[in-house]
Amino acid sequence: MGADGPDRRVNAYRDGLAAEYLRGSVDVPNYAKGETRQVVAAAAPLRAAPRFDAALETEILHGESVTVYDENEGWAWAQAQADSYVGYIPCDDLVVKITVPTHRVSALRTHLYPAPDIKVPPLDLLSMNARVGVAEEMGRFMKLEDGRFAIAAHLVPVSDFAEDFAAIAQEFLGTPYLWGGRTSAGIDCSALVQLSLQAAGIDCPRDTDMQETALGEALSGPHDQGAYVRGDLIFWKEHMGIMLDDVRLLHASAHHMAVAIEPAGQAISRIEATEGPVSSVRRGAGAP
Repeated sequence: MGADGPDRRVNAYRDGLAAEYLRGSVDVPNYAKGETRQVVAAAAPLRAAPRFDAALETEILHGESVTVYDENEGWAWAQAQADSYVGYIPCDDLVVKITVPTHRVSALRTHLYPAPDIKVPPLDLLSMNARVGVAEEMGRFMKLEDGRFAIAAHLVPVSDFAEDFAAIAQEFLGTPYLWGGRTSAGIDCSALVQLSLQAAGIDCPRDTDMQETALGEALSGPHDQGAYVRGDLIFWKEHMGIMLDDVRLLHASAHHMAVAIEPAGQAISRIEATEGPVSSVRRGAGAP
């Protein structure tokens, strides 16, 4: 709860309108129960305002669902059902008919084809953790509920989870840095952690400050490189990274403008000089 009410990033209220679940918590003239929609784009941008030039807050992946509270001039004011983030999504990226996801993309990215043939031009490109409904298994391919075809080896059942979230995160190595990005085309530091933990079956909030509160247990300091273990999360103000071992830090870095690996000590010194010291180290985020 902020000084002016619940956190607007994850609570759906604005001037004149709020989600019904906030009745009694915020005072507005109108409340809406909302309706479920599903993302059909490869990834739908969730923006701070109903304009294509507004800040990108996050992205909602193909097959993920949102609750829509209002639609106006081609924009839906919506809340992601996976992490509760609130913002504006193009209506064209959403559909009313819900396909129950049976599988998720486990590869970094995968093409969807109009036929079970890798030589035909693909129709779309989905990123890791996108969700699809499989209608039929066809050897090398899986036919989806929407009639398109995916490479079977690039999908796993939605109930199958990775054992090592740090290994999932490392698959994004070299991905360009993008503020608000949540795909292999562009990603930010907290999305890298969120996607990796979700692939391991662990719920994870979207932003760094939320993750610092919610994930694992804080270690008492001070810390040196020898004290780190694989999967430790290092937090700064508005930044974070994942330890791959006692020395190497993996993070989506605006300094490198990519997902990069560097010695933790080097990153700590550089970031401290401009943004401030490490705020916490948390362990056990990947535990079931």
